[in-house]
Amino acid sequence: MKKSDFPLISLKRIRPKPSQVYDTYWRFAAERQNVFFEKFQGALAPWTDDEVLRKYKFTNVYRASDRVSQYLITNIIYNSEYSIEDLFYRIILFKTFNKIETWQLLEKKIQEDIIYGTYSFDKIDRILSEKMECREPIYSAAYIMASGKNAFGYFKKHQNHLRLLELMMIDDIPQKIAHAKKMKEVYELLISYSTIGSFLAYQYCIDLNYSPLTNFSEMEFVIAGPGAKSGIKKCFESLGEYDESNIIAYMADRQEEEFYRLGIDFKTLWGRRLQLIDCQNLFCEVDKYSRIVHPEVQGSSNRTKIKQLYRPTSGNVDYWFPPKWNINDNLGKKSR
Repeated sequence: MKKSDFPLISLKRIRPKPSQVYDTYWRFAAERQNVFFEKFQGALAPWTDDEVLRKYKFTNVYRASDRVSQYLITNIIYNSEYSIEDLFYRIILFKTFNKIETWQLLEKKIQEDIIYGTYSFDKIDRILSEKMECREPIYSAAYIMASGKNAFGYFKKHQNHLRLLELMMIDDIPQKIAHAKKMKEVYELLISYSTIGSFLAYQYCIDLNYSPLTNFSEMEFVIAGPGAKSGIKKCFESLGEYDESNIIAYMADRQEEEFYRLGIDFKTLWGRRLQLIDCQNLFCEVDKYSRIVHPEVQGSSNRTKIKQLYRPTSGNVDYWFPPKWNINDNLGKKSR
């Protein structure tokens, strides 16, 4: 059995103590992944008997399976051949807003391939400002993005973010990232910039790593976001001497053993086991799920309701993953 490459804390130290939500983490992962494969194989709704999964929106178990990640992989990264600079520029510009509709608007208005060589602050600013004047959102609600006003001085958030991207390009960050030896080096480069916090820097690391720009294992490095920290608090009565990053690695390391213990037949992503980023995201989703299933268990967010109801999206996703994962040839096969 392949174990995590992430450096777990010595087993001689005080180990974490699971709560009642711990087993829910694994059961939720399996059932949400079952829903993914039911949809993938063309089954009709409902795809589960779980009333909470039917009613509310939850991200996929594997981050790369989500709609926005799939769009990033297929439409931003691998739709053509790009230079190192253009790859970085396209990925960060897209992920700054993290909204497919915003990218499609830019493509429609710019009317040419979006690359750094044709970048114009004024043109993109005008397009996005006009969109905002129609009271239509240009940012996804998935991440909380700092405004950047203190760093760049603009009143409109997107203007500051465009200047940030310009600064990163001037600093030759794409080449520095391409030559990085570890994912943590990329993280430290990104977090050194104003408006990029620890969680966002880690998310950008994962997005960049989908591309040919870097080729790190997703088992190499992880940062727990606020939602994951709340989920961890619910899944464990105490962490012992582990921190949140090591707890996530603990889950990735034990996944096969825990599914076996619970008698769960977990369907991997065509042989790709859960990575650190997936286990991190699962803590976020279990934090939400347990608000209904375990209302008596408190996390760190103190939220008691799930905001987003499930609404089917129009159009099927034509799933495709980074070629370096070597799973695309299996997409027409059974889910095992």
